[in-house]
Amino acid sequence: MTKTSPAMRIAVVISGSGSNLQAIIDAVAAGQLNATICCVVSNVPGVHGLTRAAAAGIATELIDHRGFDNREAFDQALCEAAHTHGADVIVLAGFMRILSDEFFKLWTGPMLNIHPSLLPSYPGMNTHERVIADGGRWHGASVHFVIPQLDAGPVIIRGACPVLPRDTAQALANRVHAVEHRIYPQALAWLAAGRLNLSENQVLLDGTRHP
Repeated sequence: MTKTSPAMRIAVVISGSGSNLQAIIDAVAAGQLNATICCVVSNVPGVHGLTRAAAAGIATELIDHRGFDNREAFDQALCEAAHTHGADVIVLAGFMRILSDEFFKLWTGPMLNIHPSLLPSYPGMNTHERVIADGGRWHGASVHFVIPQLDAGPVIIRGACPVLPRDTAQALANRVHAVEHRIYPQALAWLAAGRLNLSENQVLLDGTRHP
């Protein structure tokens, strides 16, 4: 009988509807990802992502950033929640805040984020509008390790989709979301299986530099 590795414990941090959270929930339920979502934390009350988590029987935490005197105090509370629930990995999934340098002193485990562009192109906000305005032909999403610099962490996986001639930002966003829902569970599955590592700011998959 083959011994299986313990399930990776994930804390998912959100600010909105939680569509990527749902993709991760579905991947776990389908046996495609050897992980347990130990908690879902939102900095915004009443968002649909909290409803998704509750429906799946996942513990939830509301840590409203507006209740803190400064960014560092909020970051400390967020880190404490991840530790309290025994998280191995923090997964940012539509989390609309920038973490302070203090957070990276408190959390030393892996942390992943998904960004709606083909990084390093189009870091920051409003990526769909910017790609259309520039006449870009391709757009997509990237999963990366999180470092203090915004959207600058080493990229684990990218997924692309075409920009169509009459695209609106919303139509393009919808196609990018479909890409996100494929590549985020894939990156986490690699991490959970012990295939993915970060060494000297380089992503290694099965011991080889990637991508």
